[in-house]
Amino acid sequence: MKIYTRTGDDGTTGLIGGSRTAKDDLQIDTYGTIDEVNASLGLARSGGPAWLDSLVEPIQNELFVIGSHLALADGQSPDDWRLPRITPTSIERLEKQIDLAQSELPPLKNFILPAGTETASRLHLARTVCRRAERLIVTFARSRSLDPVMLEYLNRLSDWLFVHARLANHRSGVADTIWTG
Repeated sequence: MKIYTRTGDDGTTGLIGGSRTAKDDLQIDTYGTIDEVNASLGLARSGGPAWLDSLVEPIQNELFVIGSHLALADGQSPDDWRLPRITPTSIERLEKQIDLAQSELPPLKNFILPAGTETASRLHLARTVCRRAERLIVTFARSRSLDPVMLEYLNRLSDWLFVHARLANHRSGVADTIWTG
C-alpha cells in the first residue's frame, strides 16, 4: 500500500463515505486535534514509567474511535461503517483511575504550573491539546449532530491527564510547582 495518493495535493482530504473537504475545514481541524492528543499520549508513553503505558494504551484506542466518528461525511452514521463507540463505561474507567490516583496524592490547595518530570510535562502538554480538542468539538457540534459521550469523554480525559501528571511527579518525588501569581 502506497502511503501517498496525491489526492490531497489540491488542499482537500477524503472523509469516511467518500466525499472530500478542504484540509482547513473545522471538521478536519477537530479530528486532527484528536490525532494530536493521541500523538501527545504516545510521546508521554515513550520512555515513561511502565504503570503509565498500560493506562494510556486503551485511551489511545478510544481517541481513534472518536477520530473515526469525526471523520464521517455529513449524513453518514457510525453504524453505516460499523464503527465502535465510546461508551459511558470508558468514562467510568477514567473516573475510577482519577479517584485511585488522587487517593495517592496530597490534596491540591493551590493552582500549579505544568512542570516537573518529563513524563508529567508531557501529560500536561497532552492535557492542553485535549482541552483544545474539546473546544473544537463543541464548536463542530453546533453544525453537526455528535454523540455527546465523546465530549464527556474528552472532558474527563483532560481531568485524567492533569491528575496523572501530578501522579507522575509524586511517584518520582517531585513536588508540584505552585503558581505564585
